[in-house]
Amino acid sequence: MSEAVIHDGRIYLAGQVPETASADIQTQTREALAAIDDLLAQAGSDKTHILQAQVFLADLADFAGMNEAWDAWVVPGKAPARATVQAALADPGWKVEILVTAVVAS
Repeated sequence: MSEAVIHDGRIYLAGQVPETASADIQTQTREALAAIDDLLAQAGSDKTHILQAQVFLADLADFAGMNEAWDAWVVPGKAPARATVQAALADPGWKVEILVTAVVAS
């Protein structure tokens, strides 16, 4: 599986998950977002160039905590379009998985 694919100036990231499956939703969200930051940097971009994000939560009761971590991470005025849904995630300890599409910074 590729963590990132670049095609025609767009960066498609695989779903990013937390490192610490036992952590709370805010920590897990911050870890997934840090992975996104790292992958975007490797691809020649950053979070201000994200076009769309899809957030998958194992439990929608974690929405407020995820959203708090998300709001602290996004750059004001540069928030991408985002959808958040509940989904069964591959590891039962994961509370969140985040998938983004961005453009290569010019």
